[in-house]
Amino acid sequence: MPPTILIVYCVVVTLASLIGGWIPRFFRPTHVRMQVAMSFAGGLMLGVAVLHLLPHAIEEAHSVHHAAGWTMVGMLTMFFMIRLFHVHEHGHHDPSFHAHPKPADDSTPAHDSCGHTHDEPHTVSSSGMSSLGLFFGLVVHTLIDGSALAASVAIGAEDSSTAGLIGLGTFMAILLHKPLDALAITSVMTAQGWGPTWINRLNLIFALVCPAGALAFFAGVNQLTGAQPVIGAALGFSAGMFLCIALADVLPEVQFHRHDRIKLSAAILSGVMLAVLIGIWEPEHGHEHDHPSAPQTEGTVKHTD
Repeated sequence: MPPTILIVYCVVVTLASLIGGWIPRFFRPTHVRMQVAMSFAGGLMLGVAVLHLLPHAIEEAHSVHHAAGWTMVGMLTMFFMIRLFHVHEHGHHDPSFHAHPKPADDSTPAHDSCGHTHDEPHTVSSSGMSSLGLFFGLVVHTLIDGSALAASVAIGAEDSSTAGLIGLGTFMAILLHKPLDALAITSVMTAQGWGPTWINRLNLIFALVCPAGALAFFAGVNQLTGAQPVIGAALGFSAGMFLCIALADVLPEVQFHRHDRIKLSAAILSGVMLAVLIGIWEPEHGHEHDHPSAPQTEGTVKHTD
């Protein structure tokens, strides 16, 4: 049943988020590994947004303009969240990633080991990145992720045999991306001197945000009559959010980094291909609703023997 499927999804996402936050305690993630993971997750989010969320949003809203409008709202909301809270700056908060400091004579801009050009060394303090600001921004983002997951499962509620497959694409995108968000929070907190107790507490709270958003949205939708426009709006908003993360934040990493371009490009294509494969597993019309047959046009001549 859809509620059971959603609970299973929430449990898995929670565990993945917790593990992502614990990564710095056991080993140091290298820059290349982070970039490959980001590229793969970005490709998957791009594929899920275009091939899954947006088509479902159009069908649930019964209006291309309605779905497109909410997609635009989602893109702009995510863009300003990235600008305001510095979310998704995975890997760039570690000063060790930047090997070449600014020259003493200020004659030329500094270039880090990845080919970026910076006027000043890009560290936690110079970037103005606050761990609490990052945490708050990612909490809001994760609540939206939870709503997207619940909406993806809710569109299959009328056919329980396909509900899990319909929500699989959104689940996979969130599952692969959420550990990176948790890693960003705990890494910044560690760099700013937070103690292990507070880091563990916030990591646990953050891991529970996505399930809370998903279950709250699913319970609210079930109380509505004619909830299709709401589900369509949530799916369109989520599609815009995923598109913004992929196109404005994650995928440009391939362009900005001079190293491992083939490896990072292959990771992006692998993520997109996974979204395509999920579409093959997903029934094409599993979420469509019954529509009345078209009435017979007047003047039709009926031939009899």
